[in-house]
Amino acid sequence: MTPTPPSAATAPPSGPLTPEDFDALDDELDLLRQQDEEIPQWEFCEGFLAALVCMRREVPPEEYWPVLLGEDFRPMEHMEFVWRWRRRWQEIAFALDQPVDVLEDERTYHPEAIDTRGAMLSLPAEERIEGDIASLPAYAQVWALGFMYAVESWPEDWLPPRDPEGAQMLDAALQDIVALTEDDAGLPALSMYTEDGPPSVSNERLDALAAGIWAVYDMRQLWRSLGPRVDPVRKPEEPGRNDPCPCGSGKKYKKCHGAG
Repeated sequence: MTPTPPSAATAPPSGPLTPEDFDALDDELDLLRQQDEEIPQWEFCEGFLAALVCMRREVPPEEYWPVLLGEDFRPMEHMEFVWRWRRRWQEIAFALDQPVDVLEDERTYHPEAIDTRGAMLSLPAEERIEGDIASLPAYAQVWALGFMYAVESWPEDWLPPRDPEGAQMLDAALQDIVALTEDDAGLPALSMYTEDGPPSVSNERLDALAAGIWAVYDMRQLWRSLGPRVDPVRKPEEPGRNDPCPCGSGKKYKKCHGAG
């Protein structure tokens, strides 16, 4: 992967979001969910946001808010949420434009993903919810579902470019994200919730997430290099010589604007 050239800035304009900021985002979504149970968790929103940052076209807020948070969402009534959303947008875009080569680079984009299974296994047995732990979302699965939801919501904006190499690059990147929408079928080896917690995430899953992160970088680079999609200008069909002239003169086309 060859990242795009770095910007002149050395940090996002407003600084990275803190754990308290993410807690505030979760709290706002919880409040919205009291009115609409379909409101997603922040991890889903994070994936959706990452896809918007990667898109070839910049989708305006009035277009994406209803898709993500429903027709009843009023941004002006939730400005703290919108403010943090915009900061996270800047943070992700900045990270994706940095010349990073390894995930360990502190500038690398890392999704805000939750190890739900690890969190549940870390609870005392009597406090865990009933049912199979495997029925809970796998690590980064909800993030990937949010990403693909944005892709599926604007299919025309994700059509492959005409360039075969670019089309292959896009397809491979999307396949890496799709792979994360599936369950973690590997043997649990470590916890992403606590350093010494019960194993809940496989090494294969971490490899898949790494591939997904680089896929996001590839998509950002691809669309930025191509620029906005240019729709071909279609010349309107010319009327027949004996048809009425479209100018409304009442004359035949051949006697009016089609003369000569």
